[in-house]
Amino acid sequence: MKNPWSLSVRYFALGLVLVILAVVAWYVRELIAPLVIAGLIAYLLNPLVAWLQKVRRFSQKAASNLVYFVGLTLLIAIPVTLTPIVFDEVKNLSADLLRILGQSQVYLARPLVFGGLRIHLEFLVPALRESISTLLAPLPEDALRLIETTSKGAVWFLLIVVCTYYFMTDWDRLREWLIHTAPEPYHDDMHRLYLEIRKVWIAYLRGQVTLMVIVGATFAVVWSLIGLPGALVLGILAGLFSLVPEVGPLAATILAIIVALLEGSNFLPLSNFWFALLVAGLYIVLINVKNIWLRPLILGRSVRMHEGLVFVAIIAAVLFAGVLGALIIVPVLASVIVIGRYLRQRILGLPPFPAHGPKLVPSEPEAGDKVKAVRSKHKRSEVDKE
Repeated sequence: MKNPWSLSVRYFALGLVLVILAVVAWYVRELIAPLVIAGLIAYLLNPLVAWLQKVRRFSQKAASNLVYFVGLTLLIAIPVTLTPIVFDEVKNLSADLLRILGQSQVYLARPLVFGGLRIHLEFLVPALRESISTLLAPLPEDALRLIETTSKGAVWFLLIVVCTYYFMTDWDRLREWLIHTAPEPYHDDMHRLYLEIRKVWIAYLRGQVTLMVIVGATFAVVWSLIGLPGALVLGILAGLFSLVPEVGPLAATILAIIVALLEGSNFLPLSNFWFALLVAGLYIVLINVKNIWLRPLILGRSVRMHEGLVFVAIIAAVLFAGVLGALIIVPVLASVIVIGRYLRQRILGLPPFPAHGPKLVPSEPEAGDKVKAVRSKHKRSEVDKE
């Protein structure tokens, strides 16, 4: 090669490329969340695609298309079908809230007596009435803000839908492209590193499923013990929604509180108001047990990280990156540890991977190239014999 770059020029070019990439990433940072969501959806749907390939003998493209378009159809059909029902339920809920407001005024107008202490809560009635009125009659500026948010959300939704399709159908080519950006002597290392990171994410997904089952079963049992109507369904929803940290269980519990306010307990001698307070109190206890002990324990063991580190990482992600950050921080941190271990071994001149690790399975193009090479070698040997 003529006029090769000197070492200093190569370092300068590398630094310049990194600076340009950092600037571009800063300007397009709002795209990161939709791309991460699309990648997570494609990852969660991948087991179904793999099952179709293995059992039904579908090609990767055909299996991905089938799973994607069936899922997209359900995603569109379910809201369209449920919208009229939800609209009617919202009207009924509004009427029930107004009825609850009247009942609450009666309860709050009576002083609470604890021993010889009388507590007056009637000052809460105007604030409660104003809160419910605001909820039922949003301001015009709230409507404009809702339209703006909905329009922006529609754009992000379209981006997620399109990117999910390409992640599902073209992931193999994208993976091979990323691996082959490394120098040729390190292609095997990149394949092996990919397998190690993939193993981390599979373990994390298994831990999340375990956590969802435990949370769902616990809430279903607790709701049943206090006589909450629909305890089994509400428990299942709590387990499913626990996939989204903090927000998911809270949404399921708000639904349980609404049911408690409207229906009351099946057998506890409590008014609907105090029964709803009992539901809220049990939620606070259970969700703290889940957040402080259960989730760090299960996810930490699944990705082989200390549960204390998992707890701190999730809290930090909630504070700095929101719900999405809390959802992916554990496998991302575990993947960074895998990459850091590889770099450490390489820097120290040690074998980068353990000898008993997963075997490298060549991709289809590479396997085809090897077959062609063997055939050409066989033909050359036959020519030499002749």
